[in-house]
Amino acid sequence: MNYYSYRIIIEPDENNTFHGFVPALPGCHTWGGSLEETRTNMRDAIDVFLRSLKADGEPIPEDKGVEIVETVTAPA
Repeated sequence: MNYYSYRIIIEPDENNTFHGFVPALPGCHTWGGSLEETRTNMRDAIDVFLRSLKADGEPIPEDKGVEIVETVTAPA
């Protein structure tokens, strides 16, 4: 069994729910009513996405991106 690690981005949306996506897997998106629900749904979405790629004979992408969070001070 191969193991893969992917960055997931979860953001609040205009409906007071959360949108999650995986930058390394274009088209792999999900939603949820809370952060935890979205995270759970994201794991399911990744699983289905990777199974679909495998069934179609497509390569499984690796996440080679780097996540950096910067804190800046805005001018007053």
